[in-house]
Amino acid sequence: MANPHFQSMITFAGNTVPTKHLKDQPMFQQYASDQTFYGYSNDFFTYQADDWTITTTEAGTGSATEAVTSSAGGALLLTNAAGDDDNDFLQLKGESFKLSSSKRAYFSARFKCNDVDQSDIVIGLQITDTAPLDVTDGIFFISNDGDAGLDFLVEKNNSATTTEDVATLADDTFITVAWYIDPDRSAVYYSINNAEPVKVANTNLPDDEELTVSIGIQNGEAAAQTLTVDYVTAIVER
Repeated sequence: MANPHFQSMITFAGNTVPTKHLKDQPMFQQYASDQTFYGYSNDFFTYQADDWTITTTEAGTGSATEAVTSSAGGALLLTNAAGDDDNDFLQLKGESFKLSSSKRAYFSARFKCNDVDQSDIVIGLQITDTAPLDVTDGIFFISNDGDAGLDFLVEKNNSATTTEDVATLADDTFITVAWYIDPDRSAVYYSINNAEPVKVANTNLPDDEELTVSIGIQNGEAAAQTLTVDYVTAIVER
């Protein structure tokens, strides 16, 4: 049985301040069931490299590493080699998520980066690709080297609806991001740090490709950058 909180999140998505409590992050989190939703959630108490397609560039000193790091609630630490444009991208094996304008879907993650101005960061659902920073299909958040702004993309067949600067990242500071598909309003919504959801057109909804969880970081200079992921969750209506 679907969690009624998820229905509340959809029903009250457009309401104003008196019902703002219905839009906070706990109301975004529904539970997957074998009848109504399917999903993936990882708090990174453990990490299994075999679960992921890992793409790295290691031109500089050292090697890219992925490992659980000490953090209340669990966390995964990605650390790049030290060359400019060295990177570490993880994509969950098996493209297990199919989106549709007629079905609810939800994604959320919490992460931080040691140096946001000198890093490219991506997190969300995408097709499996060796270049997740320049992917053709997905719904994801991305931050570009030289800019602390976080952008939100809804992209299909290399045509994207891009909302720029939905948040400003800060060094070594966690941020919570979320998006969901609302079939009743023919829209996609995103939320930053549990704030009021913002509506985005679903014109470029990637509904003709299976997608997967995708996270990663690329250096913007010859220094090893790090990305710490507290958790990631993706749930889709069957």
